[in-house]
Amino acid sequence: MSASASASASGAQPRAGRQPGAPVRLRVVGGLGGISPYTRFEQPFWTTELPRLSGGRLSADIVPFDRAGIPGVEMLRLLQLGVVPFGTALMSSFAALYPQYTAVDLPGLSGDIASLRTAAAAFRPYLEQALRQEQGVEMLALYIYPAQITFCKRPMKGLEDLAGRRVRVSSPAQADFIAALGAEPVVTSFTQQRNSLESGDTECAVTGGMAGNTLGIDSLTHYLHPLPLNWGMAVFGANRAAWNALAPEDRNLLRTELARLEAAIWDSAMRETAEGVACNTGRADCRKGRRGAMTLVPVSDADERQRVEIFRTTVLPRWLRRCAVRCDQIWARTIGATGRGADLSVGP
Repeated sequence: MSASASASASGAQPRAGRQPGAPVRLRVVGGLGGISPYTRFEQPFWTTELPRLSGGRLSADIVPFDRAGIPGVEMLRLLQLGVVPFGTALMSSFAALYPQYTAVDLPGLSGDIASLRTAAAAFRPYLEQALRQEQGVEMLALYIYPAQITFCKRPMKGLEDLAGRRVRVSSPAQADFIAALGAEPVVTSFTQQRNSLESGDTECAVTGGMAGNTLGIDSLTHYLHPLPLNWGMAVFGANRAAWNALAPEDRNLLRTELARLEAAIWDSAMRETAEGVACNTGRADCRKGRRGAMTLVPVSDADERQRVEIFRTTVLPRWLRRCAVRCDQIWARTIGATGRGADLSVGP
């Protein structure tokens, strides 16, 4: 579905223009196609589960944004304009124009999913309010992808061995983290990262474990370092006019069921993070991917200390400098206010 095609699909007709209780067909742009958050969760929810749950009142057409002719960086703007009535926007796509919306997914912030849940709970009220008031977008779910980990061609024993290497990253904040290690970050789209490794433009890649397995990145690299840099978060939202055009009972149903969908995606991301390590390293407990032959590089205490230090001294300060909307205050009243924020403060 192209952007122009989706423009003609209002997503939900104004209530004045349809009979009460008449069926509504929604137009939805989902996340990255071909990987499990979309294939196992988003697509079945909209095409199969929603009609069943609504008794046929609601149905939807969905297409992943990377196959829809819509650049990921345009998703928030297209939601704002109503060209996309309902859509999934990668948080990394906000980095250039709205870095304030990306604090919860900064690399180095959350080394495990429990920490991420704490940060997300603290940040969510701000993000929901800001998107509603500043963008005219109603945030309906906060999705995550599995942990973003590091694949490399040459031997490595830990994070410090990335120095001097060209490493694929997906966002400016990931680039900040990788550059702090003495490596050279190369911002590359999800679909182009395999080509980048094949051509020799990069020799390492930061990506999801199962995503890398699906793309065959494990066949181009030999060493896997499983420290989560971040989690590739995404916002599912609706254009406010399209959202308000729905009947109250339909909005209530969507809020309830999207909360369940979000929980299922988070739980799956935790399981798939472990599955990605198992499959890429060829372990017998690999069930859903292809068994590779990579060497697992254990995460050391030194790696964990370096993660926290790089976040504190590089990633967070640079994020604050990119922001033009008092992000120090946003940080202080959200994630910085959690009990775990003391060791992640900016410092003097």
